[in-house]
Amino acid sequence: MDFSGLLCILGFSVQNGFPAKIAVIFINIIVVVAVILLHVTYAPYFERKLIAHMQVRLGPMRVGFHGLLQPIADVVKLFFKEDTVPATDFKMVFAIAPVIAVFATMSSLAVIPFFSTFYIANLNIGLLYILALSAVATYGIIMAGWASNSKYAFLGGLRSAAQLISYEVSLGLSLVGVMIMSGSLNFIDIVEAQHVHWYGMYLVPQFLGYFVFILAAFAETNRSPFDMPEAENELVAGYFIEYSGMRFALFFLSEYVAMIVMSSVAVLCFWGGWTVPPIIISAVPLLAVVPGIIWFILKVYFHLFLFFWVRATLPRYRYDYLMRLGWKVLIPLALTNIVVTSIIKYLS
Repeated sequence: MDFSGLLCILGFSVQNGFPAKIAVIFINIIVVVAVILLHVTYAPYFERKLIAHMQVRLGPMRVGFHGLLQPIADVVKLFFKEDTVPATDFKMVFAIAPVIAVFATMSSLAVIPFFSTFYIANLNIGLLYILALSAVATYGIIMAGWASNSKYAFLGGLRSAAQLISYEVSLGLSLVGVMIMSGSLNFIDIVEAQHVHWYGMYLVPQFLGYFVFILAAFAETNRSPFDMPEAENELVAGYFIEYSGMRFALFFLSEYVAMIVMSSVAVLCFWGGWTVPPIIISAVPLLAVVPGIIWFILKVYFHLFLFFWVRATLPRYRYDYLMRLGWKVLIPLALTNIVVTSIIKYLS
């Protein structure tokens, strides 16, 4: 995105090079964080509304028109709510755990290109960067469960460690096929490779990898039906049961940002990012005038809807079934996808 005019107003010289680049990065960070926080604020509202209508209810209705101000009321409530700390010998660990979770998920946004020219950082190893930070977020959950001095929180932390480590393998292997076909770990290169080949997206040739990725993404974000670390009817919210106020809000923020990150990775790696398949453009030429960032946002919204839809329709997995699915089903499927993709790539 070109901020040259704004930079001149602010007194930065575009020709000077380095100060202008720093200013552009700084502005991009502000824009991305502001938009993501707005989405995270209203994503729970739309989730509650969607699930309510699926269950023939109305959902939030009292605060504002059809409850539109309910997220603002929730934020104000969490901001002024008492911040309680359990009687634990690890108060520092207890305090820093939600910060680690938020830092890891928010840092993942740095390499997400929302358009070919709008991103914070264009790393050649962007995909590897995302996978690394998704593993770091696990430490925040484990630390929270360990430092809370609660049996429920500790069990939630143990479940999270086993679940996220198991499904991290499936998540990484599901993306290897995309790396092989595109020949790059850079998100922009992956999107451009899809636009040139395979009718604009890898969804068809990498359908098996996409299936594994979606299931692993549900487990990585602790979403239903894989929300075993929380499991309200078993662990009474699990690892964050002892958290309140803004520290609880940080875990809440981390979960929804992780959903947006996983949805963005799915769109970039399998759905062609901000591009539209040429076959669709040739059929409906009018779609070519729609900005690419609009297509990207619509595709991300579809995947967020998928998160909400699954929560409303599927029951929670039993824990042993969850582990069996990860190790005995998803990993063999991901390895099969890698072998088949390698053979096709070699023959072509």
